[in-house]
Formats: sequence, C-alpha cells, structure tokens
Amino acid sequence: MAEHRLRAVVTALVSLLGSQVRYNISRDRNFSSERGSPAQRRAREVRLTLERLGPFYIKVGQMLSTRPDIVSETTIAELRKLHDTVSIQPFSVFEPVLRCELGDRWRNRFGEFDTDHALAAASLAQVHACTLPDGRPAVAKIQRPGIASLIGKDMALLRRAAWLLSRAAPGFTEVIDVHAMLGSLFEAMRSELDFTAEARHMNRARGEIADFKHLDIPEVLLVTPRVMIQSRAPGRSIRDADPAEFTAGERLGIGRDLLAFMYRSYFTTRVFHADPHPGNIFVHPGEKAHLLDWGMVGSIDRNVSRGILQVLTNIALNDGAGLAQAWLDLGRSTIRADVSAFQNDMEAFVPRVTGASLEDLNFGVTLTTILASATRNGIYTNPAVATLGKSFANLEGSIRYLAPELSIIDIFHDELSDVMIDLIEDTLSEPQFARTLLELISAINGVPQRLHSILRDLSNGQLKMQVNQLPRIMSSGIKRKFILGAAVTWYWWRKRSSTAQISNRSPGTP
Repeated sequence: MAEHRLRAVVTALVSLLGSQVRYNISRDRNFSSERGSPAQRRAREVRLTLERLGPFYIKVGQMLSTRPDIVSETTIAELRKLHDTVSIQPFSVFEPVLRCELGDRWRNRFGEFDTDHALAAASLAQVHACTLPDGRPAVAKIQRPGIASLIGKDMALLRRAAWLLSRAAPGFTEVIDVHAMLGSLFEAMRSELDFTAEARHMNRARGEIADFKHLDIPEVLLVTPRVMIQSRAPGRSIRDADPAEFTAGERLGIGRDLLAFMYRSYFTTRVFHADPHPGNIFVHPGEKAHLLDWGMVGSIDRNVSRGILQVLTNIALNDGAGLAQAWLDLGRSTIRADVSAFQNDMEAFVPRVTGASLEDLNFGVTLTTILASATRNGIYTNPAVATLGKSFANLEGSIRYLAPELSIIDIFHDELSDVMIDLIEDTLSEPQFARTLLELISAINGVPQRLHSILRDLSNGQLKMQVNQLPRIMSSGIKRKFILGAAVTWYWWRKRSSTAQISNRSPGTP
C-alpha cells in the first residue's frame, strides 16, 4: 500500500513537472490564453495537483500560501483558494464507522438522524444533522474510513523528502527550516485525526470564551476517536451572512470579540484556533457567533508569543527599527544575513500599515510580508510564526465579511492592557520569578568572560567586528535581563515584606 501511494504521488508530481515545462515553453513563445497568463495556469495546476493528492497535501498548500519567501505571489493567490472540501459521499460509506465507534444500535442514541443529506463534507470527515432523544438539535461529525492510514503514509513520504532536501540544499534549509515546518503540520494533523483531542480543545476554549458577550463554541455531547456529536450552531457561515440583517452593535461586537479572543489566545494561553476561516465561523442575527472545527489548533511557547507581541506593539507604535529587532529576536541571523537591509525594509513598511482598517489591510499578509523580507535578507524565523500568520489571515478575512471597518490595531490597543496584566502575573509567579533571577545571575556572571573574549580578539586584530558587537552584547541581553530582574526582585521583596508585616501584627493591632 505504501508503494502504491508513492507511485500515485510521483505520478502527480511528474505531471506537474510536465506542466512546468509547458509553462516555460509558452512563456518563451509569449503565448496567451483566455484562462490567464502562463504563470497563472502553472499556479492553477499546482493547486489542482495538491487537491488530487488529498487532505495532507491540501494542508501543505495552505501552509505554503503563507510563505511568500518560498513560492511566488501568483502561486500564493491560487493556493489561497484551497479549501479542505470534497464532494459529499453516500451515508453508507460512513455508517460502518458509526457502528464501529458507537455500536450496532447507534441509532438508539438519536431521535432523528438525516442519512439522506449531509450538512458539510471535508477531506477528513463528513457532517450530518441529527437530534437527541429529547429533541435537541445536534450534528454528527464522522471521520472518513481509512483516512488516518493515508495521511500516515503521506507524512512518512514528506519526512523523507525533507531529509533529502536538507542534504541537497543546506543553505536553503539554514534559513527555512523545512523539518520544523512539517513538524508543526504533522502535530496539527494528528490532533485532527483524533476527535477526542478536538473535544479537549473545545472544552478548554469554552471556558476561555465565557467572558465574551458575542462568542460561543458548540458543546461536545459525545465523542470517540472517529465520531463526535456536538450541539448545532445556529445560522450560517459568516461568508454568506447579510450584514444588513445585523445591528451595528452585533456586527462590531462579533468582530471585536473574535479579534480580542484570538489576541488572548496568541499572547496569554498560547493555544489558538489555527484555521478560523469563514466556514468555521457561524453567525445569526440575535445570536452569538460560534467558532467551529477545533481539530487544527496551534500552540506557541512563551518566547515566540512575546516576540509576536513585541512585533505588533512596534507596528502599533509605527516603529520600524523596533519591529526589525523584535523579529530578529524571534529567530537568528545566518552567515549571509543583511540586518541593515532588513531594518531599512521595515522602516519603509511599517508606516504603510499602522492604523489601517480591515478594509485597507490584510494583517496576516503583513506578517508574511515581514517574513519574506527576513528570509530574503538571510534571517531565519521560527516556523511557528507562519502558523500564527495563517490563523490571523483566516480570522481577519472572516471578520471582513461582517465588520470591515474595524481597526485591528485599535482593538490590539484595547486588549493590550489585559494581556500585559496576564503577562505580569505570569512573570511574578514563583517558578517564573526563580527562572528570571537565574537568568539575571547567569547574565551578570557572563560579563567578565565576554569582555575577556573581546579583549583577546582585539589583540588578534579583530577590532572592528568586536567593537561593533559590544553595544549589542551589553544592551540586548544583559540590560533587558537586569532591568526585568531588578523590577521583579523589587516587586517580590515588597510583596513578601507586606505579607510578613501583616502576619507579625497581633490580633488587636490596627
């Protein structure tokens, strides 16, 4: 079976290569076509090939649509058309999965079950309407038979291809970590194939979303690894909604809450919905918006989250140089890095996006534009940034259908105070406090060794390089850690002193 899948993939790629050759010939002969330019036809063929290869390669295409540093703008525009949808199949294909997961008497669990028409179909699952015995509306999400095995084979093939690429093009993989990119995709798809993991994500998010007036998440009623029964969301996709049917308060409230919730997901919990495209957001006048399909969930660590927060803050402050430094802190400079050129790019770029509304700005594309400049100038960026950029691009594209006049920077300003309070509480937690002090001690202890190294290199004739590095060494690492450590130490000392004074008072002392 693995060899059969390999032949199918190779056949599709050979066909795509033939299309590339035809594209080059038509470009050389300056052919024209009613279906678009040769570049557009080539991009369309790439998209169709990925769709034919199935769900895993569709996800690869969606990931590439956020990487202008890897594929052309024409190809990106075509890959954005990739939807994880397929034609609806007869219910008889899925009935064995229900019987296997819920038992031969699975029908007894429902009042009604619509086996004639499916509500939606995707490459991983199909969704049918049903009701519970008490009449409550629900939906049944049923995994496609054999899909887990197929995706497992595709993962193995691409893992091998990534290894070959790293051996053949080490310069390319130094800047673009293909292994890490695929690793994040593999992890996301594993959770999509286990509905119990998706249910955990939904239950966690339901608790986090409770404070938002205009948002909700369906309730999980029953779940197995391949079947999920959940409450039915009212309304329709935000793409198909008529804004005129909503009050201005509803439209703007839904848009604001969606952005605010995702900001908190990115910067506070650091676990976020990775695919909030319009089909996954249902709205209805007078009802809360429902965020659906929690199979693909992204997660980022504390450093990446804070790095992205610094990026957004510098954009909000119209600070291109600060943005460049924040982005550098997210990754690293390679041997061919041109940091000055990257900073110049950011200083020219930031004024064009600060303060723009969703009508004028695609913020997810903004992140990928920064990514493209970084890669072009030899700066490696953490692959998690692309996943977050995809999430952000899908989210703002969804909100644009209902509330295009919203300014994402204004909402970021509104949410920043709450985010900072959460970060301060996290920083002042006892484990984080201990870690900060250890980092501060290490940084201070490292000063003599760094100065000794600089003096040694000065004596060896490497004056220019090391003198240029001295301000960066002293400011970027030690200064920040010293200030943070001093502030945290002072706060912690005051807190402990106040606690001690209270505990030492006698019961009658005022």
